[in-house]
Amino acid sequence: MSKRIITINRMYGSNGRIIGKTLAEELGIHFYDKELIEMASREKNIPFDEFAKVDEKKANQWRFPVDQEIQMNSEYHFIPMNDVLFDLQKKIILDLAEREECVIVGRCANHILKDKALSVFIYSSLEDRIRTVIERTGREEKSARKLVKKTDKERRSYYEYFTDESWMDMTQYDLCINSGRFTKEQIIQMIKESL
Repeated sequence: MSKRIITINRMYGSNGRIIGKTLAEELGIHFYDKELIEMASREKNIPFDEFAKVDEKKANQWRFPVDQEIQMNSEYHFIPMNDVLFDLQKKIILDLAEREECVIVGRCANHILKDKALSVFIYSSLEDRIRTVIERTGREEKSARKLVKKTDKERRSYYEYFTDESWMDMTQYDLCINSGRFTKEQIIQMIKESL
């Protein structure tokens, strides 16, 4: 790879976002996660909050997940806002990969940039991830467990809906790392050595 482009898919609570952000800082390259929502929001002049509601979620077949006023705009009337956001983010991800080195977290970027980026999957055991969420948010154990399972389910559904591939199929990633087994520094070093 001539450019350093890294995509990171991650289980909720595995610290994939933190690892990606630190990696980008150490490499001196751009980092994109929720920033992609902001870019899409500016491009289509749709409020950030409306896109944030549907980010990394597939459309609900029974209802539109955003305010009726925007969804009923003739430009989006028959297209769920989830699909509008995915298409915009896909275009943005492809443009970014053409012009700069970067780390991109989630949003099916490994699929979009297949063979153009180092694809990483960060995971860890359910119990490790629950502990991380408790430490990060102060939630009770039962609430943290529910949030971890719900978020992973949403991410898996989103990924599989837009890619027709299994989110947990490790053969589609270049590097799969258990963040419960290694320190953040060790993981970042492994990724750097894989570039």
